[in-house]
Amino acid sequence: MPRHDPIPPRRPRRLPDSGRAAFAWRQFRKSMHWTMLAAGLMIILSLLWLWSTGPVSLHMLVATALGVGFSVFVAGALMGLLFLSDTSGHDEDAAQGDSYDDDGER
Repeated sequence: MPRHDPIPPRRPRRLPDSGRAAFAWRQFRKSMHWTMLAAGLMIILSLLWLWSTGPVSLHMLVATALGVGFSVFVAGALMGLLFLSDTSGHDEDAAQGDSYDDDGER
């Protein structure tokens, strides 16, 4: 009969440091402003490049603007969330593993 992994005991949840979390959220909002600026700049540059190559339909311009803008914005937002998680201390809570080793023994 196979042995099941033991259920690890629950760790007490630490309350986040409010000053550290507030700083992390300020930094995240600041990075999102820069991300929106970068997305807008990339949209303008991609449309200028597309327009310089020759005649392009309106549908192509709209699709390019939405695709480039959304891609740059999502990339910046995900990177910002990584830094937010690290700066606010959530990574430290997740990195504290339980006291079980690979064999399920303490």
